[in-house]
Amino acid sequence: MIKTFLILVILQNLLFSSQQIILVISQDYTNSKAKLTCYEDEIKVFETIDVNIGKNGLGFGLGELKLEENRQNIVKKEGDKKAPIGIFKLTNTFGYDKKQKSILNYIYLEKNLICVDDSDSKYYNKIIQMPKNKPKSFEIMKREDNQYELGVVVQHNKEQKKQAGSCIFLHVQKNINAPTAGCTSMTFQDMKKIVEWLDGSKNPILIQVPKSSLPEIKKLYPKLPL
Repeated sequence: MIKTFLILVILQNLLFSSQQIILVISQDYTNSKAKLTCYEDEIKVFETIDVNIGKNGLGFGLGELKLEENRQNIVKKEGDKKAPIGIFKLTNTFGYDKKQKSILNYIYLEKNLICVDDSDSKYYNKIIQMPKNKPKSFEIMKREDNQYELGVVVQHNKEQKKQAGSCIFLHVQKNINAPTAGCTSMTFQDMKKIVEWLDGSKNPILIQVPKSSLPEIKKLYPKLPL
């Protein structure tokens, strides 16, 4: 019990000591549009960005802690075309160029890299080299439509819970009005600014919520100028 408590305390200290926060706010649970704002040390660093989120809006995801507002009937599931609500670590950037100006761990997307969305696979929710035995369902990371030309990995469902959602990213939009299958998208220029700004030593996180969750976020991050 004591060990579990200490782990929770350490986790929350790391979470709340984040120096870089990307905050995405949607008007409600069903909207496919949202506003994205970047903060460093509670100071806004870029102009607020218009972004696209899931075609079917938002559903509560599996992040670093469970928000109090969590409602069981709008939980994020595999293939539901909802972007996850929650607080998530940002672990890697990725892109098509072999080298990229990024202080956060960068993944060069070679043509044989995939992200697995087959929840029966041991590689579920992982970016891997194509194995000899192909998963039943996967996403090729070097897409022909260039939506993954630049992006950021969102650490959603890190425990690989079956059917809880996979392959969640910040990435380049298909077009200005195109919702996503569950990610958060924006223009290439905005994505580039974020990729070059993110710094792994500053514990970057994504907070993605509907407007109704802002009072809870304010309690968790009282210095954040909401």
